[in-house]
Amino acid sequence: MMEEFKPVRSIFEIPRKERLAPGHRACAGCGPMIAIRQILLVSPEEPIVVNATGCVEVATSVYPQTAWIVPWAHVAFENSAAVASGVEAAMKSLKRRGGIDKERPVIVFAGDGGTFDIGLQALSGALERGHKMLYVCYDNEAYMNTGIQRSSATPYGAWTTTSPFGKVWPGKRERKKDIISIVASHGVPYTATASIYHWKDLMTKVRKALSYDGPTFLHVYAPCNRGWRFDPSLTVEVARRAVETRFFPLYEVEEGKYRITVPVPKPRPLEDFLSIQGRFRHLLRPEYREALETLKKMVDDRWTWLERMATATSKS
Repeated sequence: MMEEFKPVRSIFEIPRKERLAPGHRACAGCGPMIAIRQILLVSPEEPIVVNATGCVEVATSVYPQTAWIVPWAHVAFENSAAVASGVEAAMKSLKRRGGIDKERPVIVFAGDGGTFDIGLQALSGALERGHKMLYVCYDNEAYMNTGIQRSSATPYGAWTTTSPFGKVWPGKRERKKDIISIVASHGVPYTATASIYHWKDLMTKVRKALSYDGPTFLHVYAPCNRGWRFDPSLTVEVARRAVETRFFPLYEVEEGKYRITVPVPKPRPLEDFLSIQGRFRHLLRPEYREALETLKKMVDDRWTWLERMATATSKS
């Protein structure tokens, strides 16, 4: 069942009640922190946050201080969805017994390593059981907290400390895992991609996700200037170009229906996105032309597939 929600049309609709304090230890221009602040601002009620180990946890909870103004639990890499399931079940029990009047939203924040890889089993279990929670993966496309190692969210051709480029390798040799399709296959009511540049699209999706009585999932593109090798002032611009080149499409899967929420009828050249990041810049050299063309084909094929899915499911 879905409650009514209001799409975000203007910044003036957003409450100015901060739920994440300034002065945390995140890097200047940190994409995940921008995403989390946007999400917490638009949550209609004070949520209970479950936070997997990662950059965000480390930067916001250096003992004896915390940046969290909402109830917050730090858990391991692998069990954030399981802990959130327990929080949600406990609130339901307390409400039945009269211990609380109403349940609060439960929001999980976990990086790509804690979602695509280490935490996938717990996430799958929580989705299958139908716990009411919003799981947010802030995707900076590598294990940034532990040294910029590749994850299954790292794109093809990207440099990391464990997928270097050289005479044999062009960077990472495997394609990025399609986490949205994995989540959607569980039959959840709502899952979507989002970007910190397209903040109205992101905030609208948060409101929609929280309006469902069941598990929902957001895959948020959150650039990391340290791991992606760009100037901190370019974080939002990098997120913008990812969408405008179709590298990171913005779409949703609602009740099994696909919809592209930010159409890109005339994409910018992919080079506009790759050239401002050190992790991809080698692909612009002549010796990596084949790898560049492979990546371009992956991007084009993905967009074509999304268009077909949107057309096919709209008729069902």
